[in-house]
Amino acid sequence: MNERWLVAMSGGVDSSVAAALLARSGAEVLGVTMDLGEGSSKDHAVPGSKKCCGLPDAEDAAAVARRMGFRHYVANYRRAFDQAVVQPFVEAYAAGETPIPCSACNRVLKFDHLLRRARALGARGVATGHYARIVRDAEGRLGLYRARDRLKDQTYFIFDIPARNLEELSFPLGDLHKEQVREVARELELPTADKPESQGICFVPDGDVRSALERLRPGLRASAGEIVDPLGRVLGRHSGTAGYTVGQRKGLGLSGGPWYVREIQTERNRLVVSRDSAALRLRRLRVRETSWLVGGLPEDEVRVQVRHRQAPVRARLRPGAHPGEIEVELAEPVWAPSPGQAAVVYDAADERVLGGGWIAGAR
Repeated sequence: MNERWLVAMSGGVDSSVAAALLARSGAEVLGVTMDLGEGSSKDHAVPGSKKCCGLPDAEDAAAVARRMGFRHYVANYRRAFDQAVVQPFVEAYAAGETPIPCSACNRVLKFDHLLRRARALGARGVATGHYARIVRDAEGRLGLYRARDRLKDQTYFIFDIPARNLEELSFPLGDLHKEQVREVARELELPTADKPESQGICFVPDGDVRSALERLRPGLRASAGEIVDPLGRVLGRHSGTAGYTVGQRKGLGLSGGPWYVREIQTERNRLVVSRDSAALRLRRLRVRETSWLVGGLPEDEVRVQVRHRQAPVRARLRPGAHPGEIEVELAEPVWAPSPGQAAVVYDAADERVLGGGWIAGAR
């Protein structure tokens, strides 16, 4: 009997090719497009914008399935998406943090809900179009590794996959470059072969986070407050701290700049800004809610990446003051590490994902 895989299909070229490669290899593919609605259980759509994983994308995924001869389904995950992704996104910004909703979507929707559905359907597991690799090491243990295409590598967004789940996951694109993926799509005459890539957060299609927060939770930004310099001198006013991020320089409405957001003091409802960009280059991080794919806290030198597409930096780790926390000492400063962002730990060769957590503070 052919091995059965449930493939998460967003309607884009990457997940289309992932499904097609498995089907071409002889696997039984069940394509599933998650209906995530418009980013919330309420009607918060942006007029004229495309729904997140909406009908056009589901139709594209279904067309790929017809082309390759496998079954395709649409599953309603609107409530789960709202609870696991959208509302935590709002809460994080309300607390002065900068969340990564794609990580939450991967962790909860794809690698939990879909994985449980795959088990119920008797599938080997879940396959996705992520650019990442799962490799078995010399000791026989599976590990998560960077993709061959380092420009497309997405391990930063999926570092917190439970190690026990690696046996049930497949990333068919891990050894391919983006150009090769397009070539495969054209070779197989997939209708998504030349479909443009989606950009940004799916439920913030125009990139305006502050407006999205107002749509998602009206009144969140209603409390105006002070913008001050590091000495506490008032420079201006903001219309609500939610939606700002450390290191931000646009949208502050201040003269005499450039000014950078240095700190978001939600309890005092004020932004601290600085013209000294060097003051935002920091070397010491406090990281919470850590998880590890390989053993526990690494003792040797590692590489740590604090933003997607930012170069990883050599670092040493030590236990933090509280359970699940670590202290990270970077060999060189990084620009504006922001609370709520991920600090992903790689091995010294910068290939294998060891684990990571969420930035709680930096100095």
